[in-house]
Amino acid sequence: MNPFKPNRPPAAALTARAEIPTPVVANGVATLRLYDVIDAWGGDWGVSAGEFNAAIDALPDGITEIRLLINSPGGEVWDGLAILNALRSHPARTVAVVEGIAASAASFVAAGCDEMVMSRNSEVYIHNAIGYASGDAEVMRAAAEDLERLDRNIASIYAEKSGKSIEYWLAEMPKDRFMTAEEALESGLADRIEGADAAPVARARFDMSMFARPRGDRSPQATLPELPSSTEPGDPNRKDDLVAYEDLTAGLRERLGVTETALTDEQLLAALDESLAERAEPDEAAAPAAEATPAAAPVADGSVVVEAGAFAELQRQAALGATAHATQQTQRREGIVQNAINEGRIAPASREHFLALLGKDEAGTVAALASFPKGTIPVAEIGHSESEAVTDNQRLAAKAGWGTTKKEA
Repeated sequence: MNPFKPNRPPAAALTARAEIPTPVVANGVATLRLYDVIDAWGGDWGVSAGEFNAAIDALPDGITEIRLLINSPGGEVWDGLAILNALRSHPARTVAVVEGIAASAASFVAAGCDEMVMSRNSEVYIHNAIGYASGDAEVMRAAAEDLERLDRNIASIYAEKSGKSIEYWLAEMPKDRFMTAEEALESGLADRIEGADAAPVARARFDMSMFARPRGDRSPQATLPELPSSTEPGDPNRKDDLVAYEDLTAGLRERLGVTETALTDEQLLAALDESLAERAEPDEAAAPAAEATPAAAPVADGSVVVEAGAFAELQRQAALGATAHATQQTQRREGIVQNAINEGRIAPASREHFLALLGKDEAGTVAALASFPKGTIPVAEIGHSESEAVTDNQRLAAKAGWGTTKKEA
């Protein structure tokens, strides 16, 4: 149902160009639209902070939620910040719903709300601040500093929403990134996609290794650190082991009744230990001699009771899975160090040192190895062997079976 269609006042009664009636309220929820450029002039130029915030001020008491529908190309940073802070200061919960695109200033207005919802097929666009200046070198330097300050200010809004660092977003903004609804959700800017059904936990798993190929992540931080990746140096990608390991963890989750798929190995093993500890053993001394059926021991919520042999098998499989996972980690880190040695970044004698560093801080050590120049450490014999000095005539003679000629000093 379109809340803006019934009983719409004439154009003169609108409090902002963003098609905001006076006001649209239902069951304590006020619905507003931001469907235009954000511009300090307002009027024919777009929606100003003054116009938009006047509509917010006109909302009646008792509003518990402001639902802001957005389809805007953005505009001026300071007016966008003023709109965002007016929404922040209102006691109602704010929900931004991106219906078309939340671009530029509209993107941080949406990200600054209590909840950011992407409609299906909607998009977000982020970029560095843009400005214009005219003057001497000092004026230009000051303008550049102003833009850098604004970039950091905007990045802080994205960082607060997503949980990622300001530096992460400062690296993403110069890319002029368009993000789909799914990418906005994955990046942490969006909280959910409206209209997208929640996918059930996958039960069946398939070995898709025959189709594997490097895909080239769009984001430099998109690689998961704990899983083998075809983009890592060396040869760490052992898909047969990985598929077997995933089958094992899926089986453990199914038997324990755990639906959360993001659990770490330690959390999954802890759930198994807890379930084993809570399993009540029969008390033979208290059992009556008659053939009466003993009362079943109470089972705590969230626990699953299974036959003792099945639990022993689960423990055995969990131990095997942990061992396989540790082996994968060791082999993958050895591949990283060996690749650095092959490229001449580090000496072979440093192998154990860098393996120990990878165990303590993998991301930092990988970054350090990548910063070392290639070819610093020779990886082949310097000079030429005697075989490399063989002339073309000698090669032809050897091929013809005429024997070889000793090289004289």
